[in-house]
Amino acid sequence: MIRTQSVSRSYGDALVVDNVTLDIPARGVTSIIGPNGAGKSTLLSMVSRLLEMSAGSVTVDGMDVTKTPSDALARRLSILRQDNHISARITVRDLIGFGRYPHSKGRLTVEDRNHIDKAIDYLDLGPLSDRFLDELSGGQRQRAFVAMVLAQDTDYVLLDEPLNNLDMKHAMGMMKLMRQAASELGKTVVLVLHDINFASWYSDYIVAMKHGKVAAQGAGPEMIRPEVLSEIYEMDIKVHEIGGQLISVYYG
Repeated sequence: MIRTQSVSRSYGDALVVDNVTLDIPARGVTSIIGPNGAGKSTLLSMVSRLLEMSAGSVTVDGMDVTKTPSDALARRLSILRQDNHISARITVRDLIGFGRYPHSKGRLTVEDRNHIDKAIDYLDLGPLSDRFLDELSGGQRQRAFVAMVLAQDTDYVLLDEPLNNLDMKHAMGMMKLMRQAASELGKTVVLVLHDINFASWYSDYIVAMKHGKVAAQGAGPEMIRPEVLSEIYEMDIKVHEIGGQLISVYYG
């Protein structure tokens, strides 16, 4: 379980994350939703120790992330940030190989290569594995970065806006893979998402943030309700059941 206790982050006088106490359950898919500027990505960055907390604490299975050695934390938790920029001209396979660094320290073993091959197959990157990143579309690069994170083979997988640059087909495919990773591989997948319908369809648990605070949290059916979503997003949102799933409509 990931536990945040009174976590805050400020930039000058601006409080971006405000005293957040939250338990993210182990195993399954948890989606963090909310309007722009709600503090979703900032919270995820503090959980993964990419960003220092102004106050509070974060533990992962009881390990304090600020006190746990980097290599030990990287074998337990992996993260894909929104802004992934690699200036070196490397292939897709090389990029995915970086995910094995916490295990191999740069000297790949047979086991490491097996994990790389599995991640390539999982994201359907076989035909692209020897292509350079700068030859790929935005969506193809995004899939390669997700494969790198999966190759790290951690219990906890944190993904900040993993659907960026993906068309509808590949966005749906990505969410199916995350659902599969949780259900079949026992992973704990935590996603920052803007699409509340993907959150509704694929999540076990949903956390909604607003103005730096947790505004609501619960299982999908508890969260995907007109009164909850309309309050969070400050707009009229209707919810319909289609094929047994709750779908939000907010156009017009």
